[in-house]
Amino acid sequence: MSSPNGPATQGTFLGMPAVPPRSPYGTGHLRGERSFPRAAHDELGNEQLRRNLGKATHSIRAKRLAVTGELPDWEQLRDTGSAIKTDTMNRLPELLEQLERKVTERGGTVHWARDGVEANEIVTRLVRETGSDEILKVKSMATQEIGLNEHLATQGIAALETDLAELIVQLADDRPSHILVPAIHRNREEIREIFLRHIPGVDPALDADPARLAAAARVFLREKFMTTKVAVSGANFGIAETGTLAVVESEGNGRMCLTLPETLITVMGIEKVLPRFQDLEVFLQLLPRSSTGERMNPYTSLWTGVTPGDGPQEFHLVLLDNGRTAALADRIGRAALHCIRCSACLNVCPVYERTGGHAYGSAYPGPIGAVLTPQLAGMHGAKGDPNSSLPYASSLCGACFDACPVKIDIPSLLVELRHQHTEQSGTTAEKLAMKAAAAVMKRPGLFTAAQKAAGLGRLPAGRDGTLSRLPPPLNGWSDSRDTPAPPKQTFRSWFASAEGAAAMRAAAEEGARHTDDALQEES
Repeated sequence: MSSPNGPATQGTFLGMPAVPPRSPYGTGHLRGERSFPRAAHDELGNEQLRRNLGKATHSIRAKRLAVTGELPDWEQLRDTGSAIKTDTMNRLPELLEQLERKVTERGGTVHWARDGVEANEIVTRLVRETGSDEILKVKSMATQEIGLNEHLATQGIAALETDLAELIVQLADDRPSHILVPAIHRNREEIREIFLRHIPGVDPALDADPARLAAAARVFLREKFMTTKVAVSGANFGIAETGTLAVVESEGNGRMCLTLPETLITVMGIEKVLPRFQDLEVFLQLLPRSSTGERMNPYTSLWTGVTPGDGPQEFHLVLLDNGRTAALADRIGRAALHCIRCSACLNVCPVYERTGGHAYGSAYPGPIGAVLTPQLAGMHGAKGDPNSSLPYASSLCGACFDACPVKIDIPSLLVELRHQHTEQSGTTAEKLAMKAAAAVMKRPGLFTAAQKAAGLGRLPAGRDGTLSRLPPPLNGWSDSRDTPAPPKQTFRSWFASAEGAAAMRAAAEEGARHTDDALQEES
């Protein structure tokens, strides 16, 4: 640039603010191979799946309603939890730096991972430095999200899931279908067959009794607990004030992984941080009641850094972004980061109950997954991105909002994502149809002619007065519902007729009589 009083000088371009990156396309488990409608169509044909899901979700729902109804201040707890999460998101950079400082002061090491690729590389390097070629896993949505197990396998490192449901899924070479109960789509007979085929040395006479199935898994895992030197976990909460990490679970296998190995590596999404230790008082009431319908978790494990002579002597915390900063930058969508992974929204969702989790194609299924997955990984990574269908995987009935312990307004977020998808999709048949409708409605003559032309739709209607099949591009509507045939008389023509005028006069007179009666009663 030129100076008015001297020679030309070189200007400095600071650039424009960039949108934070989403999770890299094609990595981890935040995108399926098919759109939700296509995947759901196949899942709906699985009657056993629907029976399993219906029984399990109804049972969890009933338990949750019973234990939340015991607390007179349940709604106040929800309000408090929501307020804490809002405060956390508003101060996230500051709280994460405080967490790093506190963990480091207590002998831990903190690593920052911009995405799942970096997180997988960090964990792989840390495991290799121990000299081990196998690890134990604590149930973790974050590591499922980034595909850690699959990445470690390509590097010659075996990862064994120790949560019973996760173990069932892993042995069957299956995928989780629920945030809290990954094997919810399996019944006990199916689990028995999986154990007989894949657990070495299992008793051939093993039956489907849940206690004996659990005992078989316990025997299989016990040796691993005593001999494996490295464990990888997630974290339900990380406390910035003290550097404390928390894992809540129902079986105790997680605690074995958190205390027995020599090295512990924790992968935690950055949104899991909480400001104060006292905040656990709120969330340790909200989480178990909303997730498993229990008053408290059977096992709540807390640890802060490294304690000489007690537990793992080497602790690493990997703070995972993987699209979370992009979600945080969305003024409306950032509310999805309040999620505490309780799965209450899945258990009340009529869509999830019928399709199961696999139809969503993501590590995060159900209503919260339909919101969180597009936020983390985007909806337009490629043409026909399956994630673009997720915001439409809902009836918007609002049951998820009512069940959410931190009051995430999931229906409103879904509507916002639908708006974003429409705005980013360019010219579509729907947009062209809406423009054509707007042009017609702005011209009374055209609108009247269009109404008369629509009356021809009565001709192909059935005896029940419905159209079962519409021509393209309207066939997507009629694929799932019948369409009423157009009426013989439009409202505008009725309104202009003598019959319409008489009906309107009668209504006005009736309204006037009601008003007079009300005034007389008041006087």
